[in-house]
Formats: sequence, C-alpha cells, structure tokens
Amino acid sequence: MSPMDSTTTTPVAPQEKTTQIKPADRRIPSRTLLGDEGRVVIEHNGQHYLLRQTHAGKLILTK
Repeated sequence: MSPMDSTTTTPVAPQEKTTQIKPADRRIPSRTLLGDEGRVVIEHNGQHYLLRQTHAGKLILTK
C-alpha cells in the first residue's frame, strides 16, 4: 500500500468446510448401521474398515 492509498485490507477468516446433504442422498440411522454393539466392519474394494461409535457419541472409521 502506498502512502497515498487510504484503503485498508481486512483479513478474511477461511470458511469452514461443510458437507452438503442432497435430497436424493440415502440416510441410514447410525443405530441401524452400528447395531447394539456400536460398531460395524465395512468391506470396500477388498479392504476392511471398522466404523465405531466412541463413548462421547462420535464416529471413528479406521482401517
């Protein structure tokens, strides 16, 4: 900025990434997916992943 320029810039905070849900997306309640055990093994492209619910109620997917 030159001494003659009276404009200032304000830093802009980066926007948080949000997942957009589309009306046509399938919805499955986590309880249906995880069952009473709170965990399920998912097979994807020959690999096995464990999706589980934590004590805090969050979901963790591990390979």
